[in-house]
Amino acid sequence: MSLRVHHLAVLVRDLARAEHFYVDVLGCEVERRWGDDRGAPRSVWVTLGPHAFLALELCAGEAAAAAPRAPLGPGWHCVALGIERAEREAWRARLGEHGVRVERESEFTLYIRDPDGNLLALSHWPDAVPS
Repeated sequence: MSLRVHHLAVLVRDLARAEHFYVDVLGCEVERRWGDDRGAPRSVWVTLGPHAFLALELCAGEAAAAAPRAPLGPGWHCVALGIERAEREAWRARLGEHGVRVERESEFTLYIRDPDGNLLALSHWPDAVPS
């Protein structure tokens, strides 16, 4: 028996803003859109490679006003997306063009936040940046 990532889901306060970030900034493609019972947008699925997707799920009502998870509290800490080492600086430039700040970095990874403050990593592990 084995496991692979099928999909990830993230709750967002503003579906259009999240879609802009994941599609226009990170370059994911929209795979599918879902509406609620009235037909209003409630979810957008974006691709994460050939076999996985990220579900952007609208957080509504009281939940939308809730405080975000504490950065070091229990729960998923980070979602790491794979990039090529040779594209690292191109990614840094692309993020900068969209006003996305690199929060921190290692020899393998650039760390950023999505519009709702979720930590994302753009990683080229195990290929380190030459020192």
